[in-house]
Amino acid sequence: MEKKGIINTSIKILLPLILGSGILYWMYRDFDFKQLEHVLWEEMDWTWMLLSLPFGALAEILRGLRWRQILCATGEKPRRSTIINSIFLSYAASLIVPRVGEFLRCGVLKRYDGISFTKALGTVVSERAVDIIVMLLVTGTTMLLQFGVFTTFFEKTGTNIDGILSKFSSTGYLVTAICALAVVILLHLLLKRLSIYNKVKTTFAGVWQGVKSIGHLSNVPLFILLSFGIWASYFIHYYITFFCFDFTSDLGVTCGLVTFVVGSIAVLVPTPNGAGPWHFAVKTMLILYGVAEVPALYFVLIVHTVQTLLIMVLGIISMAALAMTKKENSCKEQGSLKKQF
Repeated sequence: MEKKGIINTSIKILLPLILGSGILYWMYRDFDFKQLEHVLWEEMDWTWMLLSLPFGALAEILRGLRWRQILCATGEKPRRSTIINSIFLSYAASLIVPRVGEFLRCGVLKRYDGISFTKALGTVVSERAVDIIVMLLVTGTTMLLQFGVFTTFFEKTGTNIDGILSKFSSTGYLVTAICALAVVILLHLLLKRLSIYNKVKTTFAGVWQGVKSIGHLSNVPLFILLSFGIWASYFIHYYITFFCFDFTSDLGVTCGLVTFVVGSIAVLVPTPNGAGPWHFAVKTMLILYGVAEVPALYFVLIVHTVQTLLIMVLGIISMAALAMTKKENSCKEQGSLKKQF
């Protein structure tokens, strides 16, 4: 079992790395990295890059505050410092194993503030659902405003949505739905026969409680403001970098929004911080807006690398901060001892 666990862990780490590295190698196989050094130190305006960094940190801080609001609706009261540090650490951990940070941050709250792991995981599900809704709104609006650009993007990347959907008849959709339902029923029957069924059932009950918490928020306007604030911060964090380079400084907010949306969709592919898919998607969109291929490659490589380094630095800072954080239980024990004396 231990050997199997090691193999599974290795696969989870190696596959995303291989996928991301493969795409990057294909994109940069004939790239002149000596010229990149010249662009970094001679042509690039680092002032704008440095100005963009606080917005990257702000997005994660706002995410922490929003998550705390959801958790408070479940009756849990995590400390603000703990929850923000858990967010910083989760993003850094996901650079190694994509998506593992979602579980790690719940574990941090469990360890330092005694928060129920399953309940915290449920609120993460709620939080991500809200992110999807916000991104759908932003994506839908952007696509309506720049429909021609998106159509060209699909043509350039060989993605024909009509062609894919036309292969499904009404009978095909029905058969797919029946198959999906059959799989769900089969899994349910198998779980019933397993000894861990009750444990799984309890876990999902905790998760569901966290999901439902979003309907018991004490301050809905604040929640909405934080949700849009997170994505506004992400966008500003990205868009300011346009002014670092002469070839992107005049592209405008619309181009920034389109490339931001496409990049946000690309990072859904499980590679470290979207490395590879993000580079390809944003580079392709920049070319459609008139940027030459080589400068577009400079842009995506430099911007993504700097933003990834920011995530790493914030992760290291959060590790140091958590190492000096007293666990909630020990704080309570010290408080009760003071009262006795």
